Amino acid sequence: TGYYGDGLNAIIVFAACFLPDSSRTDYNYVMENLFLYVISTLELMVAEDYMIVYLNGATPRRRMPGLGWMKKCYQMIDRRLRKNLKSFIIVHPSWFIRTILAVTRPFISSKFSSKIQYVNTLAELREMIPMEYVHIPDSIVKYDEEKCIKRRMRTSCLSNDPEMASMEQE
Repeated sequence: TGYYGDGLNAIIVFAACFLPDSSRTDYNYVMENLFLYVISTLELMVAEDYMIVYLNGATPRRRMPGLGWMKKCYQMIDRRLRKNLKSFIIVHPSWFIRTILAVTRPFISSKFSSKIQYVNTLAELREMIPMEYVHIPDSIVKYDEEKCIKRRMRTSCLSNDPEMASMEQE
């Protein structure tokens, strides 16, 4: 959790890599209680505008929340909390997350959909929000660094390939 703006509005950081493994026998019970905890915490913390930063990187598929759980969360969130949410930032979005949100877009309000933003790197996130009060877990930082290294290698490989370089110039 961190804050932004003059009024110190809340930034809620949610790291999916710490969610429970879906193979747990008590998975539904744990997720239900986790959601209730998150909502009760939001109710206490959020008096005004706030944003959620969802860290998706470094999360194995078996730890990502399912579509049903996300739908239930959205439906149970109080109207005031939905209204005060200014931005829902998804860092390191996977094709799975993008697909789920694309498929569910017709079923969620256009106001909520417009608040969703995708961010591919922590550097992009830094450009959007003040990071001095936001804690990013080490596993996410490492994931971001590895992803950036791969992207740089791919870019340098493309620029060293004469055919690709001529395509980029066109």
